[in-house]
Amino acid sequence: MKNNILTRTCIGLFLFSVFACVGAERQKDFLSTNIEYAAVQYGLQIDALEKNDKILIPRTVNAKGDMVYARRGWDWTLGFFPGSLWYLYNLTDNEYWKQKAEKCTEYLYKEQYNTSHHDIGFIIGCSFLNGLRMGGKEEYKPVVVQAAKSLSTRFRPNAEIIQSWNTDKGRPLKMGWKCPVIIDNLMNLELLFEATRLSGDSTYYNIAVSHADKTLKNHFRKDGSSYHVVDYDPETGEVLKRCTAQGYSDESAWARGQAWAIYGYTMCYRYTHCQAYLNLAKKVYEFIFTNSNLPEDLIPYWDFDALNIPKELRDVSAATITASALYELSAFSNNKEYKETADKIMKTLSSPAYRAEIGENHYFLLMHSVGSFPDCTEIDVPLSYADYYYLEALRRKRDLEKG
Repeated sequence: MKNNILTRTCIGLFLFSVFACVGAERQKDFLSTNIEYAAVQYGLQIDALEKNDKILIPRTVNAKGDMVYARRGWDWTLGFFPGSLWYLYNLTDNEYWKQKAEKCTEYLYKEQYNTSHHDIGFIIGCSFLNGLRMGGKEEYKPVVVQAAKSLSTRFRPNAEIIQSWNTDKGRPLKMGWKCPVIIDNLMNLELLFEATRLSGDSTYYNIAVSHADKTLKNHFRKDGSSYHVVDYDPETGEVLKRCTAQGYSDESAWARGQAWAIYGYTMCYRYTHCQAYLNLAKKVYEFIFTNSNLPEDLIPYWDFDALNIPKELRDVSAATITASALYELSAFSNNKEYKETADKIMKTLSSPAYRAEIGENHYFLLMHSVGSFPDCTEIDVPLSYADYYYLEALRRKRDLEKG
């Protein structure tokens, strides 16, 4: 088995070098070039991981240059690496990736019962839901529905919202928040929509719509930008405070937050065909791409209002999420600008400035993401979710161009 892996990796490296050399004489297709690159890089990642006796889920690299792995039970990023493997299976049609995706996905089986945080949607959606969609794994259906049931325990009916963070420790306790809701929480609604589709139980759909409506009403400024955190009174639904946790300031526009917003409402439109959701996604687009602080290469600074622009760090993760969202948004609109913008972002991300060399960057695809700048964590590092949405964007671009 080890010899087979080494042989496959060597062949992959050889083919990649051939493709690179031929490029000057015969321009390769953008999609196939980047899919081949990702397969080789993640093949090396798998080889490194399988030297261990246990399953490991890559998350990022720490300040010392060591790999950081996601831990079951609390880590919101657990689903991204398995999800990336499902995308590689879909993009390459190679059974090798399906086998690896199944192994990493099923390692997360117990997470379907996790009620301790709202990110169960990220965890189960990126892994099990993608396995159902792209791997034909019908046995994953009950896991998706159970995870939606777990997420639904965080719904606060009087406030009509899903609570994001618990308030008994950490920043929520320190800030005195009662029912904090972050813009990221939109991304977990897909799990609820899918649970209704799979089970026929409209409860999940209704919770998702309630949360989307309340967020649309309270999270956005007139210019289309989003607050990061809105704190509610869980009994009355009153907005107690609008603020930030990962942005520069309460009134700033945290870059990844804007990406979650445009992606989240485009996804909500897919399931509901609610025009207000589509309009909001378009408004967020206008805010991002007419913003004077957006760099020419379309890779945003970690916050659009950060103090030291243009010396601030970029956040590649925000760019990949946005690009993926724009491919879907373009499918719901006659405006060609959305796809053209996504293509520009993807071209930039696939350049040496942001895409790692083969064998470098701890085998992550992309460099220069920012996790939480105010917390001084994951600063200018690769992140598993940046890779995940990059691969998703490649898939959406491929499917969109196939019609």
